[in-house]
Amino acid sequence: MTSLQDKMFADLKDKQVLELAKTRAFQFLDDVPTSNLFPTKDEIASARSLFEPMPKDGMAAIDVIDLMHERAAGAAVKAVGGRYFGFVTGGVLPVALAARWLTDAWDQNAPLFITSPVSTIFEEIVEIWMRDLFNLPEETVAGFVSGSSLAIFSGLSAGRYRLLKNQGWDINKQGLMGAPTLRVVAGRDAHATAIKAVSLLGLGTDNIEWVDVDDKGCIRTDLIPMLDDKTILLLQAGNVNGGGFDDFQSICASARAAGAWTHVDGAFGLWAAAARDYKHLIAGMENASSWSCDAHKTLNTPYDCGVILCSDKDALNSALHAAGSYLVQGEERDGMLFTPELSRRARAIEVWAALKFLGRKGVDELVSDLCARTMQFQQELNDAGFEMLIEPTFNQLLFACDTDEETERVCANVQASGECWVANANWKGRRAIRISVCSWATTVDDVTRSVTAFVNARDGNA
Repeated sequence: MTSLQDKMFADLKDKQVLELAKTRAFQFLDDVPTSNLFPTKDEIASARSLFEPMPKDGMAAIDVIDLMHERAAGAAVKAVGGRYFGFVTGGVLPVALAARWLTDAWDQNAPLFITSPVSTIFEEIVEIWMRDLFNLPEETVAGFVSGSSLAIFSGLSAGRYRLLKNQGWDINKQGLMGAPTLRVVAGRDAHATAIKAVSLLGLGTDNIEWVDVDDKGCIRTDLIPMLDDKTILLLQAGNVNGGGFDDFQSICASARAAGAWTHVDGAFGLWAAAARDYKHLIAGMENASSWSCDAHKTLNTPYDCGVILCSDKDALNSALHAAGSYLVQGEERDGMLFTPELSRRARAIEVWAALKFLGRKGVDELVSDLCARTMQFQQELNDAGFEMLIEPTFNQLLFACDTDEETERVCANVQASGECWVANANWKGRRAIRISVCSWATTVDDVTRSVTAFVNARDGNA
């Protein structure tokens, strides 16, 4: 046994380094309520001080963790608190975080049943639960990926495979050169990740048939061109600015009848299906072909937790197929058939933990609370004299001051104050401030405190 092995076995046996990591993690979480939401210049500089030439000799594990905490913790964005609204960034449920820690200790690799039976079991359970929560077809399968970017890519990959296969073209064997031309139809306010997927798949962003959107960013159903069996249609469950949902009821069934492939980008909005007062927003969505969402957004699992759902198992498997003599597949579910990745962590376990902790009623309450805090923001900002640019539908809100210059100034002052964190946006030729309420930790007091920060920033009291 080498001296290095001795040190690592000792670290495992005495648990000091693991205990220290737990202590430092708790310290970070305890400090969040009184910390700036975004790190200061000094805190960022502290993290940058870690730059050095690759050291010749290593450092004791316990000192590594201490150094990491002392120099870098301050440079972390405090999105786990209740006043981070800058992007669609969920907080993290304590039970999901704990499940992540435990699963990381298990250190599972999830491509095959033979590499991790426990991962397969949890993936199967979560697939059933999500299919039920979202009211999706019985044949729907799920793949667990890093986030919406990869989930959308996977859904469109399946669509590309199926539409070309139906034309007698095997994309896996014959490639794109000489392939029948596919159409892509999307609303002008489609999310950047969906457009990125179109580009990565070689379908060409210049070939997208853009459809104008309404005042909430939803695709205009009356302007959608005639669809056919060579069309991939991109829809949204939750516009990133106004939270608007496309009219699935009037679009999806007719798209299916035309033989088109419909993908629903539901990064945060798909979870509306699990809330009694909001599930009407996704009515008809079950007639789409594939759906993508992030558990690390509305459900508040830790990051790196996206899901692709697809009603055409063969298309998803074929599009993402990998083979090798060492990839021993059997009769059990093999997760790699549903994702582009081979080696990957067991993401489904923390999704299971969150859903098991919440139950159907808890998911409903979580989603409804996020929307309630959004409506509170709307009311208090209105009362304070700010202008709502969109009537909020779900958990996204867009507002502005009298001029673009004032809007920019107020946003910058609020960010600098550390009271809360929001982001700028452009909307219909106006500069705007976007609020995304995605954390379970956001309270009534957090909203009021944040609105006060906006008032102070506008009125020169910041």
